[in-house]
Amino acid sequence: MLLGCLLLFLSAPATAAENQKKLEALRQQISTIQTQIAAQEKIKKAAADALKNAEQSISTINRKLTELKSNQQKLDQELNQLAIRYNQLKTDLELQQHQLNVLLYQQYTGKEQNYLRALLNQQDPEQAMRKMYYYRQLSLARSTSINLLQSTLNQLNALTQDILEKRKTIEALKTEYTNQSNKLTQEKSRHKTIFDQASQEITRQHHEVNKLTQDEKRISHLVSEINKLLTQESSNAVYNNRLPASTGDQINFKSLKGKLSLPVRGKLVNRFGTQRSGKLTWRGLFISASSGSNVKSIAHGRVVFADWLRGFGNLMIIEHTQGYMSLYGNNEALLKGVGDMVHSGDTIATVGNSGGNPDTGLYFELRYQGKAFDPLSWITIE
Repeated sequence: MLLGCLLLFLSAPATAAENQKKLEALRQQISTIQTQIAAQEKIKKAAADALKNAEQSISTINRKLTELKSNQQKLDQELNQLAIRYNQLKTDLELQQHQLNVLLYQQYTGKEQNYLRALLNQQDPEQAMRKMYYYRQLSLARSTSINLLQSTLNQLNALTQDILEKRKTIEALKTEYTNQSNKLTQEKSRHKTIFDQASQEITRQHHEVNKLTQDEKRISHLVSEINKLLTQESSNAVYNNRLPASTGDQINFKSLKGKLSLPVRGKLVNRFGTQRSGKLTWRGLFISASSGSNVKSIAHGRVVFADWLRGFGNLMIIEHTQGYMSLYGNNEALLKGVGDMVHSGDTIATVGNSGGNPDTGLYFELRYQGKAFDPLSWITIE
């Protein structure tokens, strides 16, 4: 298939230039995509950096939220302990107040003797003094206890207020940190989306570059092979523009060596002795020519074969003098029949590609006593 493509390129040199243009277009496309990949890489890096910062900030805020929750739990525990202590002290205070009220009421109603009544009733002074001292100490103790309880209650109230303020501050911080965390989570999600999209685009573009690179390699190889063959062709190309001269005279064929002309105008594609397929070599010439071009007899002679032959298509063989023969194969049409006499320059067939030959042209041989020899040693090409 590759050889067929190459031959097609050889027959139409403009195609090589078209392939060169395709190659350049592929390279330009690859360069453009690589530039896009570089831009996507920058977007991906920026998104990755932003994603990193967002995740670090979220981690910091979550740590602070955890600390705040722990502090809040401690404050709640302290507040519960204070509430228990507050209620106990309040109960004790109420008991003391009740006892004090009972004492005052008893004193007021006379159920308990005071020091003045003890003196007026002419009680024992020492006993009266002891009672008065006892009443005074008892009253002082109760007063001190009441003051202490009141002071403790004031401290508890202040501490409770402080704890409540701290809890309020913690709740405000929790709200703020939660809002920040939510915003950062949204930012993280947005940057993650950008990061993923950039990654997917880079992957897609890498796949496209790989595909285009493979295309470039294939077409580069093809263009290179074509250029080699075109270079070889241009350096070895032989074109024939000379046809056999028309003459009705019979001339000794051996005397025509070096004076003969090729049967058609065209380019020599294959030559005698060059490799054909495997170990086979060409036994004649293949002249590329347009379909329908006239095929001329190279010299006077008689048609001894005019029929289709496998591998040669429509084949004509002309017998010349002194054991020489000329063969014309791959013809589109044979214009002479067996036994016809022909002269140099007579049209004997038209060019084709019969016999399964993929290329249009004439296959030409010269033989002496049945053995093929190089026609170019007898031909003049112009």
